[in-house]
Amino acid sequence: MFDYRRTHDCGTLRKEDIDSSVILSGWVNRRRDHGGLIFIDLRDRFGLTQLVFDPIKSPSAHLAAEKLRSEWVISIKGTVIPRQEGMTNPKLATGEIEVLVNEIEILSKAKTPPFSISDDLIDVNEELRLKYRYLDIRRGDVAKKLIVRHRAMLTTRQYLDQKGFLEITTPILGKSTPEGARDYLVPSRIYPGTFYALPQSPQIFKQLLMVAGMDRYFQIAPCFRDEDLRADRQPEFTQIDMEMSFGVPEDLMAIIEGLIKTIFKACIGLDISTPFRRLPHQICMEKYGSDRPDLRFGMELHRLDEIASQSTFSVFLDQLREGGIVKGFCIKGGADLSRKAIDEYTEFVGRLGIKGLAWMKRAESGLNSSIVKFFPEPIQERLIKEMQMDVGDLIFMIADAPSRTNQALDHLRRKVARDRNLIDPNRYEFLWVTDFPLFSWDEEARRLQSEHHPFTSPNPEDIHLLDSEPLKMRSSGYDIVLNGYEIGGGSQRIHNSELQQKIFECLKLTPEELESKFGFFLEALSYGTPPHLGIALGLDRLVMILTQTENIRDVIAFPKTQKASDLMLECPSKVSSEQLKELEIRVPDSQFSWT
Repeated sequence: MFDYRRTHDCGTLRKEDIDSSVILSGWVNRRRDHGGLIFIDLRDRFGLTQLVFDPIKSPSAHLAAEKLRSEWVISIKGTVIPRQEGMTNPKLATGEIEVLVNEIEILSKAKTPPFSISDDLIDVNEELRLKYRYLDIRRGDVAKKLIVRHRAMLTTRQYLDQKGFLEITTPILGKSTPEGARDYLVPSRIYPGTFYALPQSPQIFKQLLMVAGMDRYFQIAPCFRDEDLRADRQPEFTQIDMEMSFGVPEDLMAIIEGLIKTIFKACIGLDISTPFRRLPHQICMEKYGSDRPDLRFGMELHRLDEIASQSTFSVFLDQLREGGIVKGFCIKGGADLSRKAIDEYTEFVGRLGIKGLAWMKRAESGLNSSIVKFFPEPIQERLIKEMQMDVGDLIFMIADAPSRTNQALDHLRRKVARDRNLIDPNRYEFLWVTDFPLFSWDEEARRLQSEHHPFTSPNPEDIHLLDSEPLKMRSSGYDIVLNGYEIGGGSQRIHNSELQQKIFECLKLTPEELESKFGFFLEALSYGTPPHLGIALGLDRLVMILTQTENIRDVIAFPKTQKASDLMLECPSKVSSEQLKELEIRVPDSQFSWT
């Protein structure tokens, strides 16, 4: 029987291995018949090695090579030889050698694949790639990203072990609790009519581990959220989840900065500077219109309410009277934007609910715009000074409700930066965002809701506002942001059961809801709980940035589509009537029914 166990992989052999006898196994990447010699590029996940079949030196192997087709799996025995002069390939790690094949075994034949495997530069429809994900991974680009993901996870485990953290696995089947997004529910066969929930995060379990005295916990945890998707979200995702006792945010931030520094060095060989910058949430919103700003370029936002109020421009004045705001940013050299380009940006913010985009250009003679006539010359001078406009610059301004204005300017700022190539893809700007609001107002439900989650501790300086002005309270929460992505978030937790119950009451949870959803947790807090805090880093988003992709599906082995379906497994799918009957579940308008 042919021994297909490899002595080397397809990316290993070099000129130092010349004259060595080797066994290689892999996929036929490409076949070239030169009318005598046959050349095969053999591929595995490590790289390519060129094989040569000589009809004189090994007739039987050459005869077998005539039949080979792309993606067949073969194993060969041969001798490493140097490539002929002028035939080396400097772009290939194994480009100075080839293997003269003595014996070959065809291990598996392959149908013609639905897209080219050998040329990963060919653009393939993403739905087709997801349907045949195992072939897509074989092309190489996704495989490289999965290798970076592996290295990031391995580095995380090694680093946190050195810091005294224990990796502890928490349950996948748990209790449905209000944590923001919708839960994925799993029906129980043993207890009909009841359900488990898949974890949105291990939040409660990791806090219970602190009550249990486990001191420092981490887990590379699978999490599940039934929410609307986008390019950087998936219904199932992975967190680097952490919790520690007897610490304060500064302690945890230092550990996280060290972890990320270690990951970047291990994965892409980059030394990043620590400590990371910090900004309060309110300043982030004022300067960037977002709590996850991209700091790789300028164009900070400026509040222009006072200046706008001195104009006669009715659009601005009407918004200010209705409680709106006026904000804008300056594009250095932006006077080169055509009217067509400005109209396209106006249409862009219009899709975000903004009715108009005001602009002005600065020329040698002063400001130019159709609305300049509404701004007296002294007001123009104040505007130039506030926006730090030089000759050749352009400013964009929006007037609307604060939330819409900030959101639109944030998106517009990022789009302008992309369009004008202001973003350096090899630059990494980290930021800690602190002092988040503890609560926000749910207009539809007419009640307070937690900005992060209900276990977040209030800022100690604001405890006195809990009964009188809860919306002015800051939390002890913090997010870590990188290049416009939130890659992690956490907080100091509530370790006092009375305060925790008070927070629940502020959220208008009834005693019955408290008991059914959190009774076990409040009970646990009453048995002596240490001060504790934690964070969860989004592993998928972190690997996205490390591998310079904007699509989260690129860094997950078997992802779902943007509509949360699996094209390869063809799920979600219907189940048999027997399964439904066993679970005592009736599905309306289903092809199945039972009595």
